Amino acid sequence: ANTATPYVGAYSDLRKGPVVLEVPAKTEKSVMYGQIVDAWQASIADVGPSGADKGKGGKYLLVPPGYTKPIPEGYFVIQSPGYRVAFAFRSIKLAGATDTDAFDYARKLRMYFLSEASAPPPQKFVDPSDMRYPTLPFYDARYFQDLYDIVSVEPVQTRDKVMMGMLASIGIEPGKPFAPTPVVKAAMEKAVVDAWFYLQQKAETRAQNNPFWPDRHWASVLIPGPDLGFDYVTDTAILLDARGVQFFLGTYYPKVLNEHAATMYLAPFADKDGARLEAGKTYRMHVPANVPVAQFWSLTVYDQATWAFIYSPEMRPGISSFDKPNLKMNSDGSVDLYFGPKPPAGLAANWVPTQGKRPYPIFRFYGPQATFWNKSFVMPDVVLMP
Repeated sequence: ANTATPYVGAYSDLRKGPVVLEVPAKTEKSVMYGQIVDAWQASIADVGPSGADKGKGGKYLLVPPGYTKPIPEGYFVIQSPGYRVAFAFRSIKLAGATDTDAFDYARKLRMYFLSEASAPPPQKFVDPSDMRYPTLPFYDARYFQDLYDIVSVEPVQTRDKVMMGMLASIGIEPGKPFAPTPVVKAAMEKAVVDAWFYLQQKAETRAQNNPFWPDRHWASVLIPGPDLGFDYVTDTAILLDARGVQFFLGTYYPKVLNEHAATMYLAPFADKDGARLEAGKTYRMHVPANVPVAQFWSLTVYDQATWAFIYSPEMRPGISSFDKPNLKMNSDGSVDLYFGPKPPAGLAANWVPTQGKRPYPIFRFYGPQATFWNKSFVMPDVVLMP
């Protein structure tokens, strides 16, 4: 995720019945944005101003497949295609608010089973901010165990049928134990590594072929399918590579990406001279004074091998406009940010450490405004420091 806003997430299993999710209304200090996803990471609902509640808050009801009992009134009803669901929401602080305000606002969320609606239990919150919270996929044979754990429970959708037949050929089949032979397990170990390299190459090629501005080396991290959604299912095909690359990079995408999107993410796929970003080098990113955002902007620098934070003694994976009081600003209100092994002299506050990793910087626009969408606002290319 990122460190600019408090995140709150949860998981549930609809095999136990429909689940109620209470989302608080937008206040003068905070607002909630985010997605509810199924076990395949496909968004089944947005919440907040871009969701059904339109920022006014309310109760979402997540209904499992095949549920036939009467649905009570007063809910935003979301029919889930599967049983396991998850959500990740950002609690965004508004003008004049503090991190504590956003944190307290996030704790207004409530989640419980519909069967408990008459007397919901006390909400439990777990704060993992002082933990190393593991969320990454495994690129070894454990990946296939994870896959089995999903397909052995979730309903088979039409789009899945051909793949289910192929999975059965390697021992992944609902109703049967998963126990690959040593030969099959060795093949799995090789295959998942091959997939990692294949998707790395595809991700780079996709970015190079889709510059956000024609004269800059920036690409959107979010590239939806032809319908502007992220299921990549058309009338004639399932766009396997397009979906594979997008979910290789991340998850929790909006149902539809348009000019009402709550956030947009851009990443430089090369420096000013067209050279790919490399480990062990320091780069400068110039952020203009007039970034067109209703809320704030942020830079987070990821490890390109994992698409996750670069951990460092400084515990600083990113910088945002909230940090301006601590940054060395330019006289015109712009700011130069740096990422690399060491900070330039006197600019440690403006620097994100990369710890010898190949950097993947993402610049986020929270509440992108008209000049972003019409592309009259342009980010300069990142520059390799001498």
